Amino acid sequence: MKILVVEDSQHLRRSLVVGLSNLGFTVEATGDGSEGLNLALYNQFDLIILDLMLPNIDGMTLLKTIRQENIHSKVIILSARVTVDDRVNGLLAGADDYLVKPFSFDELHARIMSIQKRGEISHFNNVIKQNDFVLDTQQKSFAYQDNLIDLTKNEFKIIEVIFSAKGNVVSTSKISESVVGHFDELSKNSIEAHLSSVRRKTKQVGGILPIKNRRGFGYLVEQS
Repeated sequence: MKILVVEDSQHLRRSLVVGLSNLGFTVEATGDGSEGLNLALYNQFDLIILDLMLPNIDGMTLLKTIRQENIHSKVIILSARVTVDDRVNGLLAGADDYLVKPFSFDELHARIMSIQKRGEISHFNNVIKQNDFVLDTQQKSFAYQDNLIDLTKNEFKIIEVIFSAKGNVVSTSKISESVVGHFDELSKNSIEAHLSSVRRKTKQVGGILPIKNRRGFGYLVEQS
């Protein structure tokens, strides 16, 4: 797992880097909000550990910006702000968890593992190949036998979450969450409409989209 730590306290930042590295994680760190934002936008991290009180760009602005740019890294906020409103605002802005300072490193580790066990952290692999299809999550491209297929943003997200499952069934609720987040819902009919559009575009370049519906369970890629 690749983790970005954005924490302005040098002592805490160093402790987190050492502790997480010793657990086997790949860690990058910065104490500056602007640098943290650039790292988050132009690199791929499974998880961002984020302080709110940062120089140049505060943590809440950083969080809102990466969500607006469709960066799907999981985010755990570390903050001395302790009110319910602070926690609610952080979660509504797109954080996945909120840990109040001072905190136990063991608790942070447990929360990271909890997110991972729930299947909410997807280790990044820029290129996903399924049958004769190639999906590039960094370039945001989708192709069949080197023929590019022009997808809308939501179509791409749906294909990405299903292809990333590597043949396992993905529920409609998981697809919805990946496309519109925790606080909205994409209906099954809407998912079907998006997939029908992708099937039509795929057929135009001579391919057949290998995504099948397991009625009552969800969708998966059927291997040829």
